Amino acid sequence: MTKELWINLPVKDLEKSKSFFAALGFSFHPRHENSKDIAGLVIGEKKMLVMLFPEATFQSFTQNEISDTKRGTEVLFSIDAESREEVDELVVRVVEAGGEVFSEPREHGPGMYGAGFADLDGHRWNVLYMDMSTM
Repeated sequence: MTKELWINLPVKDLEKSKSFFAALGFSFHPRHENSKDIAGLVIGEKKMLVMLFPEATFQSFTQNEISDTKRGTEVLFSIDAESREEVDELVVRVVEAGGEVFSEPREHGPGMYGAGFADLDGHRWNVLYMDMSTM
């Protein structure tokens, strides 16, 4: 039975992507800290990994073309925030790190507040604060 899930993501420049996500406050798995070919972006308390690979490496094991993130969205990564302020702060860090905000922070219905951003490679991320007491 499956015990873990790794999400593999192509990036144009691994070092720039690592700097971008570090600027947002994310950490990386130490197993790959000296690698020029892979980085394990750690997400959340359960320490889920999003593996960042240079596009050529990614394409070598998918044996398929990489999606053009300027023309479409294949996946939306959703992460949680502990407060509305954390959503707002992350959006500021995204802009400062060179990302693009495609959905400014706003209410998404009762008890939900969030925003959307694209990383340096155009992959889309959604950050949400959910106040369960009002949902």
